[in-house]
Formats: sequence, structure tokens, C-alpha cells
Amino acid sequence: MIPERARDGADFAAVLALIRAEFAFMDGRIDPPSSMHELTNAAIARQAAAGEIWMIRADGRPIACAFLSPLPDALYLGKLAVSAPWRGRGLARRLVTHAEMRARALRHPVVRIKVRVELAENQAAFRRMGFWETGRMAHPGFDRPTSVVMEKPAGDPAA
Repeated sequence: MIPERARDGADFAAVLALIRAEFAFMDGRIDPPSSMHELTNAAIARQAAAGEIWMIRADGRPIACAFLSPLPDALYLGKLAVSAPWRGRGLARRLVTHAEMRARALRHPVVRIKVRVELAENQAAFRRMGFWETGRMAHPGFDRPTSVVMEKPAGDPAA
């Protein structure tokens, strides 16, 4: 199963459905609510134009996805989702490895993610994939950290 780039409206709608299904467990658990609630097909099309959306398919539909957005000092990895029946098969790790490859190609030194403070199990999963905590941040209007910022070296682009 090889990551492929989402490119059109059918891909965007399927990715949106995957994210909504796999992020639903966060409702009532994280504060503020997930930005997933603001996603639309048009927002996903904008992400695909400004950055990249990668997905892994099975039976013609996305079962895992990730958004990649270039920042001045990093490649940001967001909206990483794996369909529940497909978890535990290394798909998240495959997308993280792909993000590292893309970061090297784009000459970014690190892959950066943000994980909600309340999602300790997600933080642990990213640690197992080689990320470490580099800071904490608060969403606008909050006086406490709401996300843990984690990074992983992208490696040498010449390697």
C-alpha cells in the first residue's frame, strides 16, 4: 500500500468522510473542539492546492490520510487519520515516513505535528515513531496549553 496524492473532488470527499469518522472520538474530549468540524470539500481542495494531501487506499477508498503543509522552518503534518479496521498495520507510520521523505525533498529539516494535550495515547504513538516534544501552545482564547508540539528530524536531503 503506497501513499498517493489526493487530487480531485471525489478524493476530497472521501478524505473528508474518513477524517470525520476517525476524529469523532474527540468530540467532548478535547477543548476547543477539533478543527475537523470546519473542514469542507472546498477547504480540503484549498489544502490540496496550498500543500499536499496523501492517502492510502484499499478497495478503491481512502483508509488512511495525512495533510502536509510547508512552513518556513518545517513540514507540518496534520489530519493524520487511519480507518479503525485498518489500525495496527503500520499505515500511520507509513504516512509519517512519507512525510519525512517529502520534507527532505522540500528541504525542510523537520516534520512537525501538534497533538492535543488530552490525547496522551496519540502523543505516545508519535513518540514511538520518533517524535519528541518541542513545546506547547494554546489555541486563541485559551490561557492554558491545548496542544503539544512535536517534531521529528526529516534527515539529510542529500542522503
